[in-house]
Amino acid sequence: MLDSFAATGIRKRVFRAAIKFGDLLGRQIVTNISKFFQNLAGDFAPFLFRQAADLFQNFSCAHVFNLPRRPGVASLGQPPFSDVCDSPAIDPMIPREILKKIRLIELRTTRLVSETLGGQYHSVFKGQGMNFEEVREYQPGDEVRSIDWNVTARMNHPFVKKFVEERELTLMLVVDLSGSGLFGSGDQSKRELAAEIASVLAFSAIRNNDKVGLILFTEEVEKFIPPKKGRRHVLRVIREILCFQPRQRGTNFKAALDALNRLARRHAIAVIISDFLFEHGAGASQDPGHPSAFLVSPTLGPRTLPALRQANRRHDVIAIQIVDRYELELPALGRLELSDAETGECIEINTHDSRKRRAFADRRAKHQADLFRQLRSANIDTIEARAGEPYAAALGQFFQTREKRRRHGRA
Repeated sequence: MLDSFAATGIRKRVFRAAIKFGDLLGRQIVTNISKFFQNLAGDFAPFLFRQAADLFQNFSCAHVFNLPRRPGVASLGQPPFSDVCDSPAIDPMIPREILKKIRLIELRTTRLVSETLGGQYHSVFKGQGMNFEEVREYQPGDEVRSIDWNVTARMNHPFVKKFVEERELTLMLVVDLSGSGLFGSGDQSKRELAAEIASVLAFSAIRNNDKVGLILFTEEVEKFIPPKKGRRHVLRVIREILCFQPRQRGTNFKAALDALNRLARRHAIAVIISDFLFEHGAGASQDPGHPSAFLVSPTLGPRTLPALRQANRRHDVIAIQIVDRYELELPALGRLELSDAETGECIEINTHDSRKRRAFADRRAKHQADLFRQLRSANIDTIEARAGEPYAAALGQFFQTREKRRRHGRA
């Protein structure tokens, strides 16, 4: 039986491979596949030989970016393991342009974090100091100020509150990957700007010894990366935001917020990065020649706003809206055919008509004001960033406002 499998070439592919598993059972294990198969029971050998080649090939390609560097250890014909930005040939599925974007984003954001935003992040986002753990009976020597008088009155015996020090925070990035994020009137798309802002916040977090997690969503939760620390983890987060191909094109905030509340059990800093564009609002014109017929409504729906309020009660929710200048006002370029990236709907608009451009801009301004008003009513801070324009000032102003509120005891 073994000789017949060797004749097919599968044995040659499997026995010469050394697969490196990372973070398995809390430690790094290097398994020699030949010894692994020789120790298996004979009854399972035929099945395992038939499946082993494809199984380990797929596993190696899927997890090559998660494996730590170890010179000289190869994986199924791949070059030695390296950092995510060291060799474009590690994963043939990622184009060189994407790796170049990751390098540029890392260079720009790490400099920004080192010079200004890193210190502001540390000043604004701090642990709660002390977290309540339990109530226990008073013992001689306990601080009198820690007595819980309500429990003491009920139990007719002194009890004190016990606290534990909180040492780290968790930053959860909730990023919208709907079809509208691919739009960009200049050199930078909204999705690329979302990746860059996420990079700034993530590098600031790991500099503060905080963990960073990621939730990618469209009409459903597309991917979840558990919170971790380290530069390699942040680079993986950036890569997923840039490269991940979602299955859906629409937007469902409630699904993302429900996943946030379910996956982040402890208090976290939840940053929602999105353009906050939904399906057509009820007040939108149905005339296909009217510019508002193409406009999607950014106002929060009856299901989204309560979900945001609930998430903000458990976590510190921050909304970052990514917009493009041509989403706020139409350019005078004559007749244009516009296509909705989420629904596929197409309309034709004469942008030389100043009245239509003005109506479009007025409606967009109203929708923006309504969106910010709804977010303020939920006590959610909002940052607006425009694709192709500097965003450091907007982030800096947000950190300064947060710092002032914290000093006055209102954060």
